Amino acid sequence: MKYISTRGQAPTLEFEDVLLTGLASDGGLYVPETLPEFSKEQIRSWRGLPYHELAFHIIQPFVAGAIADDELATMLEETYGVFAHKAIAPLAQIDHNEYVLELFQGPTLAFKDFALQLLGRLLDHMLQKRGEKAVIVGATSGDTGSAAIEGCKRCDNIDIFILHPYQKVSEVQRRQMTTILADNIHNIALEGNFDDCQSMVKASFGDQSFLKGERRLVAVNSINWARIMAQIVYYFYASLNLGGPDRAMAFSVPTGNFGDIFAGYLARKMGLPINQLIVATNQNDILHRVMSANKYEKHPLAHTLSPSMDIVVSSNFERLLFDLYDRDGVVLADLMARMNNETVELDSQRLAKARELFDSYAVDDDTTVDTIRTVFDETGYLLDPHTAIGVKAARATRRSETDPMITLGTAHPVKFADAVEKAGLETPALPHHLTDLLSREERYKVMPNDLSAIQSFIAQEVFGQ
Repeated sequence: MKYISTRGQAPTLEFEDVLLTGLASDGGLYVPETLPEFSKEQIRSWRGLPYHELAFHIIQPFVAGAIADDELATMLEETYGVFAHKAIAPLAQIDHNEYVLELFQGPTLAFKDFALQLLGRLLDHMLQKRGEKAVIVGATSGDTGSAAIEGCKRCDNIDIFILHPYQKVSEVQRRQMTTILADNIHNIALEGNFDDCQSMVKASFGDQSFLKGERRLVAVNSINWARIMAQIVYYFYASLNLGGPDRAMAFSVPTGNFGDIFAGYLARKMGLPINQLIVATNQNDILHRVMSANKYEKHPLAHTLSPSMDIVVSSNFERLLFDLYDRDGVVLADLMARMNNETVELDSQRLAKARELFDSYAVDDDTTVDTIRTVFDETGYLLDPHTAIGVKAARATRRSETDPMITLGTAHPVKFADAVEKAGLETPALPHHLTDLLSREERYKVMPNDLSAIQSFIAQEVFGQ
């Protein structure tokens, strides 16, 4: 499998190099040159497979030639063997033909465990094979950081630095990152917002001189293709458990960076019958505004009860635009340059093509809280605020009553006590493996919103100078 950049000027790479590269040298994002396509007969034959075996069938074509089949199978079994629920991604029914796909059964209670527990194993495997060491610099609005740290804490060949916005993530989210005290784990609380953290990461990939050519810089944010690849699997898993591929499905996806919903788009292109994908956003609604009103315009960041979606610039939207603009890297590079600096309207025909599959909806904090309370009153089922946004968007924009509607349950409600309490409900207890989380020792460094200071700190920690 070959991988190409969305901006058309970077070298074509194979999986091993894409995994270790992250952002392309032309500023674009890597995508497969071609996608594997599965027939209904193939998909139907996967019914009843345990999650890790299904994952093997879907992921293997993307890594063929880079990882031996037996090694990949072992990695997948180990990755999902640490999840709390044997079903890995169980479905909870909240209404007639309406479900929540529980993607929070992993060690850090968020959907990002699905990709990042695997990514740590993939990276360490490749680095060991090449005799290299790497530095990970990642940005998090809450969940990516803890999942990446959990996935990399035992890696022998990786030092990981995670930037989170100071005092703008929940206490549980912060502590899940800052109480992992391994020598290769470094937490930075940046005096800024998530977009400042993400800008630091992108700038560091643009100029890696602070690593003196002695370490490879690797991405764990959703710009890394391997994360998208791993997330494709649970769309197939949910569908197969509800009668797919002989029934079409609809999915509502709480999303800020567009990575999780892009995985659903790819699942459809690979042969899974999906009739609707709903972009569910909070007040930071740039994706909703471009999908509904054809206006891509950056607004100031708002801090909400769903902080993992407090994002102004949705990095992975570029991957969808690449397809909509006929995979023309030159055209897309120009479009992305304009989108970063001005208000942009998409070509109307291309947007119309996207709207054949995608709908969008934005939910404010008051409605989020109302949805948490309503669903609990109706069913006794407690939603986290991000999943509540997905449920509200699903109910507001659903096209078909016969297609099962599946909202991706992106996090455990215990991580967002503020939203649960505002709904007048009691925050659940931490799961067994985290019962002492609030009393564990923390380790993190508060730093100014200054790129040179961040890079100097990283270099000092890596090289001891």
